[in-house]
Amino acid sequence: MKFEYQTDRLYLRILPSEYAHHIHEFYIKNKTFLEPLEPKRPDNFYTLDFQKGNLNAEYQAFLKLKHIRYWLFAKENGTIPIGSVCFSHIMQGAFKKCMLGYKLAEDSCHHGFMTEALSFLVPETMHELGLHRVEAYVQPENLSSVELLTRLHFKEEGYLSSFAEINGNWADHLLFSYVEAPAQYIF
Repeated sequence: MKFEYQTDRLYLRILPSEYAHHIHEFYIKNKTFLEPLEPKRPDNFYTLDFQKGNLNAEYQAFLKLKHIRYWLFAKENGTIPIGSVCFSHIMQGAFKKCMLGYKLAEDSCHHGFMTEALSFLVPETMHELGLHRVEAYVQPENLSSVELLTRLHFKEEGYLSSFAEINGNWADHLLFSYVEAPAQYIF
């Protein structure tokens, strides 16, 4: 895995802790938009120190290929993050799978940025890590994500009741998976 990739409109970067200020601003700006869709945050989450420590931990995890978060930057303004794609719970052995998570800034939604990022990163990560399967969990009412995953050939596999605690409440999720792409699937 590389520290940076490029697509037509995006830079996809693993960030060291020196970028904490930018990530802190991303979360502050998008707090109201993202909080309903994510786990409840610790009290110090919206601090520069927390973001610096988190970036450092994620950077170290990337070096070991245990947790991979690429931050997305539009090429037109390569210093302001617009979202991220995360590959977590990476398992090898008989499973060869991981969990996919992603988020976009509110003002970057519906411009095809996440389609572009995932179209590149999912097959690249599967190839580089030798994975067979990528799983994504989506709240049923998050229609944008359901449509995105369907468009990218993820297959809906099931309904998980009370699956994850999101913003302080247990929420149902749909399980989607992408299995090693046959030759006829081209993102």
